[in-house]
Amino acid sequence: MAAGDTITVALIDDHPAVLAGVRYWYATADPPIEVVAAGATPKAAWLPPGDSAAVVVLDLHLAGGPPAFGDLRCLVDAGRQVIVYTMRDDEHTALTCMDIGAFSYLTKAEGEEHLVAATVAAADDRPYTPPALAGAFGANRAAERPQLSVREEEVLIEWFQCESKELVAERLGITPRTVNSYLDRVRIKYANVGREARTKAKLVARAIQDGLVRVDDL
Repeated sequence: MAAGDTITVALIDDHPAVLAGVRYWYATADPPIEVVAAGATPKAAWLPPGDSAAVVVLDLHLAGGPPAFGDLRCLVDAGRQVIVYTMRDDEHTALTCMDIGAFSYLTKAEGEEHLVAATVAAADDRPYTPPALAGAFGANRAAERPQLSVREEEVLIEWFQCESKELVAERLGITPRTVNSYLDRVRIKYANVGREARTKAKLVARAIQDGLVRVDDL
């Protein structure tokens, strides 16, 4: 998003008290975040004005049904930035949502501070790892890990800690094109083992899962 733009959100939750509370948190954030659409079903994120919201905040359990993994996948496949906001705090559910492509996963117990911070990060496409997700990433993963070269890992970690690829290139003494080449290789390797990572936020998630970086390092 451009500097100074208002962050817009489509909020999906079937509990009126949650909707009211999150609206208040966003309205009193600095700067305020605008809820442009809200509702008890994902339809609010697909119809105007929710279809243009920068971020979708999705409750994982709607109307007492099973986890809304299908709705999450549809939103992700459409290129939406989705924050899963749920009562569930188990590692398997969190990692499943991240594997589908959620931007982040927050439990409702984590409250205002983390939801607002995650929303701002999602709008800017910057990584954000709240405590529940950090715990899930710290769990043992059965998924296959891609074999990254030492140089690929080095470029990846530098990119996580720099504001731009140009700065990564300067610090490593290579060109920005070479930085892009290494990052493309890393993404391909993750895709080849079924753990797609199309954005910087997703690559950060994979790297934490695989022990390449710690949350405290970011």
